[in-house]
Amino acid sequence: MEKKKGILREKLKNNASLYLLLAPATILLIMFAYIPMYGLLMAFKNYSPALGVWRSPWVGLMWFQQYFSSYQFLPTILNTLKIALYSIIIGFTFPIILALICNQIRVQAFKKFFQVTTYLPHFISTMVMCGMLLLFLSPSSGMIANFLHLFNLKMPDVVGNPNSFASLYVWSDVWQHVGWNSIIYLAALSAIDPTYYEAATMDGATRFQQMIKIDLPLLVPTMMIMLILTVGQLLNIGFEKVLLLQNPLNLPGSEIISTYVYKVGLQSFQYSYSTAINLFQTVINLVVLVTVNFISRRLTKTGLF
Repeated sequence: MEKKKGILREKLKNNASLYLLLAPATILLIMFAYIPMYGLLMAFKNYSPALGVWRSPWVGLMWFQQYFSSYQFLPTILNTLKIALYSIIIGFTFPIILALICNQIRVQAFKKFFQVTTYLPHFISTMVMCGMLLLFLSPSSGMIANFLHLFNLKMPDVVGNPNSFASLYVWSDVWQHVGWNSIIYLAALSAIDPTYYEAATMDGATRFQQMIKIDLPLLVPTMMIMLILTVGQLLNIGFEKVLLLQNPLNLPGSEIISTYVYKVGLQSFQYSYSTAINLFQTVINLVVLVTVNFISRRLTKTGLF
């Protein structure tokens, strides 16, 4: 035991500077991620600000039952799943395609220009992005509507159509983040041994064949890790963007779990009810994350844990 303590003390002494650098992030994580978790008790209590979390009466699963039986349960679940699955299919695929294309560009000046132009939209704030969408797509005063008026054409109300909200959200998100999300795949491609390409070129393989036979198989571990991380956030859709794009017309297709939690929690002051809904969302995400990680380890021997 004394020997183990001595080894531990020696490791702490030798790596003191590294632990010191790690300390601020650890403290912030504990303060803002772990300590507030005691607030989850509100999901099982009839929380009153006057009584506090601990003194508020227990109600068990009442708030969960209320959400499951409410008229908003099915619409919020379906809208969230629709946008989430749509985002995963499109948002996960396009960065890989962009990275493969960018990796095949041989003119370095054009490659840098291509990368910069695809990265720049990522730095546009969510509020500015939503303002741009409303400015472009307004059926009465939008830029596209004014252009179509020159040819006596009418601009459809894309923003107000609940059926088109998911496409509006996903494709604008792809345009904004596809370049940035491709960086990790470009990093993985840059680590591939060049001798693979040399051997393939000598065998007469085209660039497309090299992408299919070399790039994609060697990208699979990175793709699986990114897929697990993405699927693990299945129900956590970008709350700010959805809320900013919402209006009374598209509400049947844009009301998701996160916006519903915001409305019942911060606008209606139903703290326990909103906590229960959010806890339900978190549990579903955890179950999906563990399941996808298990399947990935079985099929590709790659996983987060």
